[in-house]
Amino acid sequence: MLRVFLFLGLVASSVGLISCSHYRLGAETGPTFSTLHVSVVSSETMLPQARAIISTQVRNAFLKDGRVRLVDSAADADATLTMTLTAYERGVAVVRTDDTGLARRFDLTLSARASLFDNRSQTSIFTDRPIVAQRGAFTDSGQLQSEYQALPLLAAQLAEQTVKVVLTTW
Repeated sequence: MLRVFLFLGLVASSVGLISCSHYRLGAETGPTFSTLHVSVVSSETMLPQARAIISTQVRNAFLKDGRVRLVDSAADADATLTMTLTAYERGVAVVRTDDTGLARRFDLTLSARASLFDNRSQTSIFTDRPIVAQRGAFTDSGQLQSEYQALPLLAAQLAEQTVKVVLTTW
């Protein structure tokens, strides 16, 4: 009787180990494309300097990730990413102790929408997917200067979110 229980235990353990051998942590598959063209970011906001900074940060984020190869033209790419900046907002997060009418820190929010087009099948992978980046900016050195310094940080965060949206298959 003891041998039967040991045998059944061994069989159950073996089946359990075999069934777990194909498990993978994370996304099951990678992107369905290997080359990507990132179009220059367009803007509906009042941040004219943001287009170049964000375009560069998005390209650098894809280069750093390494799962796809960037190409210079849509004709050479398996997929094309287009992005539009849709909103730039600032909200008072902390007021000054000496004057509650003035802000000491703003919460900056940069919103965009992204679309990914499969050039091989001429179909849209996704359209107008929202992407949002948020960052705080202290106004100790002046509001204009603090927002100017926060823009590259917002752009880097937006770029990281974009890579996740484009390359993650969840």
